[in-house]
Amino acid sequence: MANQRFEVVGACRINNEWKPYRKVIEAPNENQAVERTFCVIGSKHRLKRNYITIEAVNVLSGE
Repeated sequence: MANQRFEVVGACRINNEWKPYRKVIEAPNENQAVERTFCVIGSKHRLKRNYITIEAVNVLSGE
């Protein structure tokens, strides 16, 4: 199964302030893109999932 590129938009709470983010994630489907976003942001900033919100997941087409 080929991976697609998804743009994930949301906000995360760092130092009691919600900061927006925009990530491009490669995943086989939308649910996997959401899970990978939680993993990447959570491990990089040491945040739990309730401090990370996802507002939109869009498929990026083309190269």
